[in-house]
Amino acid sequence: MRYLNQETIQETSKLFKTIGDATRLKILLALSETEMNVSAITEYLEMEQSAVSHQLKLLRENHLVKSRKEGKTVVYSLDDNHVKSILSQIIDHMNHINQEKKN
Repeated sequence: MRYLNQETIQETSKLFKTIGDATRLKILLALSETEMNVSAITEYLEMEQSAVSHQLKLLRENHLVKSRKEGKTVVYSLDDNHVKSILSQIIDHMNHINQEKKN
């Protein structure tokens, strides 16, 4: 692996800490399937809207999700295909580990 500077290491660690929260991970996985507004995410997670909004703010700040307006509604999606790829790789890895545990 090529040399990584301290800033890149810190930012990567911050990214994994952000993804490491179960609620934020659930939001990311939901958004990997389809764009959603806060109400849809709130209903999907069965959480208070203020709590979901707080998590979305953290995800936006860490460049994992983006938002756009459709009239008065704000619609959220994954920031880019890299985020979907990271999630896919992590889930594939965990499925692999779980399969090995069964054998």
